[in-house]
Amino acid sequence: MTGSARRRTGDSRYGGRVPLVAAAVCPHPPLLVPEVAGAAAPELDDLRAACDTAVGRLFAVDPDAVVLLGAGPTTGPIFAPATGSFQPWGVALDVPLVPGQSDRGAVLPLSLTVGAWLLARQGLRAQVAAVQVAADAGVAEVEALAGSIAGSAVRVALLVLGDGSACRGQKSPGYDDPRAEAYDKRVAAALGGADLDVLLDLDPVVSAELKAAGRASWQVLAGAARSGGGGWRAELLHDSAPYGVAYFVASWERM
Repeated sequence: MTGSARRRTGDSRYGGRVPLVAAAVCPHPPLLVPEVAGAAAPELDDLRAACDTAVGRLFAVDPDAVVLLGAGPTTGPIFAPATGSFQPWGVALDVPLVPGQSDRGAVLPLSLTVGAWLLARQGLRAQVAAVQVAADAGVAEVEALAGSIAGSAVRVALLVLGDGSACRGQKSPGYDDPRAEAYDKRVAAALGGADLDVLLDLDPVVSAELKAAGRASWQVLAGAARSGGGGWRAELLHDSAPYGVAYFVASWERM
């Protein structure tokens, strides 16, 4: 069935409508951008390539819209025009949410700035929207946001931005925490297996103590996937902690 036909008829396996059709999970370190990393850029070549693969798969399912989802100061949509910048990291590089927009508009947080940069590397092939979720978002906020995505009237692909713990060693941003490695292994396995229960069960307090910036975004993904019903095929494309911060890349598609 073609993408246009799916948009007209939905998918009978899931009640005729499947709002969430695919997801890519990527981290959002500024160093992912070569201009920011400078001479250190090759150190993240593998991570960058994995992100490109995951984001490319989003467009392969011919979505009506790609929604960026990542941590921000509050919870809710960010409407275009909107622009992110890597100026705080020493590089005069601005990234608009929609390429070619004429107005800077709202300010994108770091997570969505990196997400917009990743999308721009693929070329614009669908409508783009952005949603931020507060790092300390509780169950009610996560459920409400997941429900709004699952209740979309169009076929949505999610680009979910979020880092794992930042406590993997004495030189990590959060110093060393003996719980961090086990936490990250659990998240990596859940993202690689589309284990919704594990993601939804992540403890907000422990996640905050380990400085895991992706916790709320991963839970919104899991909630939206559960609301839509059906099964998921997932693949973990990358798992590393090069600077004491865990970076995961995963690709999810409906079975």
